[in-house]
Amino acid sequence: MRLSKALAEKLLKMYDGERVPASKLKHPLIAELIAEGVIIDLRSGRSKSLLSIPLPAHLDAFLFNRFAIANLKDYIDVLNQEELSRAILVQHTSDSKTKNVRVFKGFLVNCYQPIQAEIRGKPIVIHPAAGMFQFIYDFENFIPQQDVTIISVENAENFSQIDKQQYLFKDLKTLYVSRYPQNKSKDLIKWLTGIPNAHLHFGDYDFAGIHIYLQEYKRYLGDRSRFFIPPDLEDLIARHGNRKIYDNQKANFQLESIEEPEILQLISLLHQYKKGLEQEVLITKKM
Repeated sequence: MRLSKALAEKLLKMYDGERVPASKLKHPLIAELIAEGVIIDLRSGRSKSLLSIPLPAHLDAFLFNRFAIANLKDYIDVLNQEELSRAILVQHTSDSKTKNVRVFKGFLVNCYQPIQAEIRGKPIVIHPAAGMFQFIYDFENFIPQQDVTIISVENAENFSQIDKQQYLFKDLKTLYVSRYPQNKSKDLIKWLTGIPNAHLHFGDYDFAGIHIYLQEYKRYLGDRSRFFIPPDLEDLIARHGNRKIYDNQKANFQLESIEEPEILQLISLLHQYKKGLEQEVLITKKM
């Protein structure tokens, strides 16, 4: 599947902050982006619907994973050229045929302490060197020790700098898994549902982050899954929260029948301060 020029140009408008009428974006990929929380639907009146991208970094990650597009504007510029060389396409899409090819199955893991596991019945130790991750390809046969808590990390920056956030999880033996790259195969959730380990989701403290947790993890893992709340969350939202995130998201996520105390606490704080908080702020704190 190739991202068409027309659709790419509409995505770029939203990427740059413009709101595009939903009537102009009737496409299966748009529906998927809405379901992923990358695009949000802003209702204006009873019938008018405007689509927006509140966090462009999420679109960057999606496009890189799905189409190997590293930069949306550069991709459009390439398509605007009359004669495209395969070399240019490779430079901007990592694929001379600009088609969706699933090169690997599996997912990335990271940790700051050695984690005992086994793969195909043989013992292994997960402990990437500084500046490196490990990629689990044969995830069906990858089994960590049962006392390891699996932490799914929503954003790439947090995943790449978990050593600066270990103060948050100092009482746990932890293995971190990256939400991106994702694909339709849902390897990560398939793996999580096949192991007994406890699961924590570490994401943004906003309505989109709650939606990701509920739809991608909680619905499959049930009581084995919890949303991580730092002890000083209220102070963090008050000092570092973003009003624009709250305004863009508050009417676009239906969060009903929630019983988890951590989520109820978070929703209450979002409404109290009318701000959302990106999880990257937790990297800046001292251990």
